[in-house]
Amino acid sequence: MFDTVVVATDGSDSVTRAIDVALDMAARFDADVHALSVIDAGEVDASPAQLREELTVALETHAETALETVRERAGPGITTAVREGRPAPEICEYAREHDADLIVTGTRGRHGENRLLLGSVAERVVRTSPVPVLSVRQLETGDETETGADGVEA
Repeated sequence: MFDTVVVATDGSDSVTRAIDVALDMAARFDADVHALSVIDAGEVDASPAQLREELTVALETHAETALETVRERAGPGITTAVREGRPAPEICEYAREHDADLIVTGTRGRHGENRLLLGSVAERVVRTSPVPVLSVRQLETGDETETGADGVEA
């Protein structure tokens, strides 16, 4: 069913569970895993000109660190990539280029009036992706008891 799974990571805590779910899905379907981190070009462009090069280097280092975290969890055989641009379009384009069957993203859920809102990047990926998207929220402390042995919520 899934031959290629792309997991998008920004290195935040909110993506930790998404990485675990992506790796679990890939293992279940014997799928290839691609981990992608996107350097937000808008963030670089919005910074003062004299800081852009230094900021780009810092963001590249952060992206590589985020990918190293995925590599450590996944083991050998994972494909990783860093791109620069607008995150949601870059994630979707990467999925197209690599004939992905699934994109897995974390959410930066915010609670308001008893509803969970997706982070802006996750929302744009869900709306514009050429393939199915699995958005995985980070569990709150104590929510771990609501998951089964396989990490899937009951």
